[in-house]
Amino acid sequence: MDLTITFPGGLRVNADFGAYTVATDQPAHSGGEGSAPTPFAMFLAALGTCAGVYVLGFCRQRNIPTEGITLTQHTEADPATGMVVRIDMDIHVPPGFPSRYHGALVRAAEQCTVKKHMEHPPAFVVSTVVDA
Repeated sequence: MDLTITFPGGLRVNADFGAYTVATDQPAHSGGEGSAPTPFAMFLAALGTCAGVYVLGFCRQRNIPTEGITLTQHTEADPATGMVVRIDMDIHVPPGFPSRYHGALVRAAEQCTVKKHMEHPPAFVVSTVVDA
């Protein structure tokens, strides 16, 4: 997948790909307008929504209603560096959810491709290209 990153003004930075534009901004206290999530918040949201896709797929394959199911994600950062050191994700299910599937839901969420890429990161190559 190819993305084109654009700068629509202020501290906003957009990613355009296919028919979509993902907008990001910085919070007001950092000089932005707070008009969209930060790129890092989008990254964290990608983890949670990816896990959610796998939970949804698991439930759909078994005709289990997803009403009342939510995922919560909590990040813990190292105060000295600000780097995330731990991400906890909880899958909340309603009381009637079959207990025999609790562990399977966790295994489904752990199949998230974003998580797998974090566990086995790709190589990054950044270069400058002068357009004619």
